[in-house]
Amino acid sequence: MTTIADRGGRPRRPKDRKEQLAAVAAKLFCERGFHEVGITDIAAAAGITGPALYRHFADKQAILAHVVALAIDHLSAATALPDDTAVPAVEQVEAILTKLARVSVERPEISALWRRERRNLRPEDQQSLRRRWSELIASWARPLRAARPEVSEEDATMLCWAALSVFGSVAVHSTRLSRRRYVELLVEAARAVLHHTPATGETDGFAGEPAPVMPVMQPSRREKLLIEATRLFGERGFHEVSMEDIGAAAGISGPSVYRHFPSKTALFMAASARIHDRLARGRDQVAATAKTEREALEGLVRSYVQVMRDCADLLMIGREIGALTAAERNELRRVQREYVAEWVRLLMAIRPDLVTPEARVVVHMAFTIANDLVRTGSVRRRPDLESELPALMLAALGIRR
Repeated sequence: MTTIADRGGRPRRPKDRKEQLAAVAAKLFCERGFHEVGITDIAAAAGITGPALYRHFADKQAILAHVVALAIDHLSAATALPDDTAVPAVEQVEAILTKLARVSVERPEISALWRRERRNLRPEDQQSLRRRWSELIASWARPLRAARPEVSEEDATMLCWAALSVFGSVAVHSTRLSRRRYVELLVEAARAVLHHTPATGETDGFAGEPAPVMPVMQPSRREKLLIEATRLFGERGFHEVSMEDIGAAAGISGPSVYRHFPSKTALFMAASARIHDRLARGRDQVAATAKTEREALEGLVRSYVQVMRDCADLLMIGREIGALTAAERNELRRVQREYVAEWVRLLMAIRPDLVTPEARVVVHMAFTIANDLVRTGSVRRRPDLESELPALMLAALGIRR
């Protein structure tokens, strides 16, 4: 980090050092994950000592909260509209989409940290930042409602959250396109999402799973551990959950947990494998009945939503766990790549205008809508969400219904 000297030749801190430290921390958090970065790592990367960093931030959670707040400020400034009521609402919406697309391609970390690390914030910071996100979404929803007066305030809010997920998808994969083409695809998908008309009180052809019935047999102890581990990892994150926590939630004493899984990492890998198995079963069911690529892709969309309803967080945690070996990380990536490749093949058959990298980023846009909205408090309580999500994903994929 650049050091500025005063007239006596003594180094003095630059006025924007806090923001410089925040930028360094944001980069490290994105690359390694919050729990794999220490205060000393941030200080060393910034070229200062640990005690010097504490002059600006009380602890690592304070740094994370500041970084996310700066990201929201940046998005607010980038998408602010002039106080010119003469500009048609449709043009205002288009301006917001274009600005968001450019910011997302240039600064993918802006949405990445909130999406990945919000569970690591203090509850009061989570609440404050959630409120600020909601205010930002509301500012985008106003011109949308002006352009589409038939859409309710609640529906407009959901559509804006879904559009934000389209832009946030830039941070969840490594596929890269030219900046111009990436911006075009992002705007195209987000526009399609905002033009979607949510169905009210009907499934629109996308019925959810049947209501669960009381099982005759209770799950095994191992199965109970997998169920509770999936839930707890998703709610709190890997690092904040102990084997004792999982055992207690499953009604199993701590030592007994180790009879089924030798470590928390082994339990995480088993839970992840269970999710991929569910996705694979859904894929096989679709393959047995679909007669066209379109039917197959629509079936995969429904299957994905049903699985992500319970497990959206877990698939994102793997990259943040330093305890995983390189082989375990590679295995997670391999299974995920194979699943994505199936979607890409089907989408390209339906949309021959896309080449493989373009289709891949569009597929990730659809995934991110489901992953985000099932975890967004103001949206996940919608009674028809399970039927709305597939329709939103298809809109992002560019498939008209």
